[in-house]
Amino acid sequence: MQLNLPAPVAPLIEAFFDDDSNTFSYVVADPGSDACAVVDSVMDIDYAAGTLSHESADRIIAFIREKGLRLEWLIETHVHADHLSAAPYIQEKLGGKIGIGAEITEVQRTFGKVFNEGTEFARDGSQFDRLFEDGDRYSIGNLEALALHTPGHTPACMTHIIGDAAFIGDTLFMPDAGSARADFPGGDAGVLYDSIQRVLSLPPETRLFMCHDYPPEGRGVLYESTVAQQKAHNIHVGGGKTREDFIAFRESRDAGLDMPRLIVPSLQVNMRAGHLPEPEENGTAYFKVPINRL
Repeated sequence: MQLNLPAPVAPLIEAFFDDDSNTFSYVVADPGSDACAVVDSVMDIDYAAGTLSHESADRIIAFIREKGLRLEWLIETHVHADHLSAAPYIQEKLGGKIGIGAEITEVQRTFGKVFNEGTEFARDGSQFDRLFEDGDRYSIGNLEALALHTPGHTPACMTHIIGDAAFIGDTLFMPDAGSARADFPGGDAGVLYDSIQRVLSLPPETRLFMCHDYPPEGRGVLYESTVAQQKAHNIHVGGGKTREDFIAFRESRDAGLDMPRLIVPSLQVNMRAGHLPEPEENGTAYFKVPINRL
């Protein structure tokens, strides 16, 4: 499909790194107005103590206020399994709409069963303000943005092209780190390969912004590459590696990976657009741990 890409305006981008989950969050600002978006925010958790806090989100909020920006969007590239979203907390402080891919409904159906959620848990995506379909367009001030469905890591993964930049979630990592796993429920290595090729079909100079970095020993964390760099150097898909080779590699590698440390609380929060499970009759919210289901 021929894409009608946004005008290649360079948005102003500020990255925020969460050491605990190796996650990058971004403030993406329109250089021609005061409008901005936040991509993939993080809520802090001390899982052993069962405590939540918002230091990471507060840094983002302080930056937006300091720069005099107006928040229009809180974008989730997918339902993350390795960190909890702070989108509702930031929304309460600054406004904006929370958006995610429309296939969130498939994720909600799948994990609604895994966590034995009752009928009070809506599985229609209504916890979010906007469900993006493939090819949907939206704006951040005067900046044009385009949402592309890039599943494989999860069914609801979206790449958001904003000006000359693309926020690719877990579709790819830095070239020397490769690609994300595809073995979660609803994931598929072949579908992920196809989605990666879609990203790599963008203009070679397109700037790609990672959601995570797991750097090889000896280098610091990085968050930005280009389509050209990924096509030439990505250790999992670059240099003309075939779909069959990628599937065989990805499935073999994924079979030996442990589940992410925060997958249990992350899924229960993120499929609710960053909200906690409903409190029980004593007023306390709880995370469920499904035995032998993940």
